[in-house]
Amino acid sequence: MNNFKKIGLTALAASLVSVSAHAGALTASGSASMNSEGKTGNGLNAGTTFSMANSVTFTGSGELDNGLTVSVSFELDQFEGNNSSNGFDNHSVTVSSDTMGTLTLAGHGGSSATSAIDTTAAGDMWDNFDGTTSNLGVTFAVAAKGQGVDNNAFFYKSPDLMDGLNVTLSYNPQGGGQTDSETGYGFNYTGVEGLSLSWATTDIESGSATTSGDNTAYKVSYAYGPVTATYTDMEASVAGASNALDGTSSSYALSYTVSDELSVTYGSETHDQGDSSVDLEVEGITAAYTSGGMTITAKMQSLDNGDFATGVNNDLDYWALGASFAF
Repeated sequence: MNNFKKIGLTALAASLVSVSAHAGALTASGSASMNSEGKTGNGLNAGTTFSMANSVTFTGSGELDNGLTVSVSFELDQFEGNNSSNGFDNHSVTVSSDTMGTLTLAGHGGSSATSAIDTTAAGDMWDNFDGTTSNLGVTFAVAAKGQGVDNNAFFYKSPDLMDGLNVTLSYNPQGGGQTDSETGYGFNYTGVEGLSLSWATTDIESGSATTSGDNTAYKVSYAYGPVTATYTDMEASVAGASNALDGTSSSYALSYTVSDELSVTYGSETHDQGDSSVDLEVEGITAAYTSGGMTITAKMQSLDNGDFATGVNNDLDYWALGASFAF
């Protein structure tokens, strides 16, 4: 009996010796901001409001014997809409190599092929007005119509297939009311100095044939000296002939880098809703000053036809001043 014990212990010791230890690194980064904003318009004087944001992201990574690099990312953040200190937010596991590219499984906070590029050129200015309600009975509408993913979705980015060209793939399994999984694919090209091109399409599966379809987005950006011009277009198309779920969002922005610290951007957005004859329009200017890990931002924006209808009651003005910190 003792001999069997000795043989078992010897085999266990050998197996422990044969397992390689993989050196890894764990880092933490944080961000915080202090913000002030206000809106004015007929039937609305939102006054001045103050807000803050904060998050800490932990990232760990290590290289395996087979050449793969595995990393995990975990964000601590407040739950949106409350002040809970228990906020666990975006988290993911990524496996990558120079030859296979990067495969990410996002437990939360992942991207589809289109949502990875669907921020408008002007920076989603419409979102600063979304859901605002005046005392004249006007509720300002959601404008851009994209297609994201649920929790536990895959996103893949290939290595460069040729100079500056790579492809992206996304897979969103069944869930959230959809009866079918959603797939997406796209490409990015940066092979010409100063030029960046992106295009992608993603399925929309709602569980109903009349509200399912696809979401397509593309982005073009060109930088020449201190000036950068960007144009984006995003379209959601569903089976219904005339449907509020349909929509097209086009946007452009012109940015001028005054110095290493100061930049100024003018942007414009036009949002079309499938069942409306009136476009929602936003324009604005942003100035940003960066020093070290601090960025001070000032914004002035105006909204026309805020609920896809004409009239002065559907127009708003918005201003914001904020300071953000990265450490």
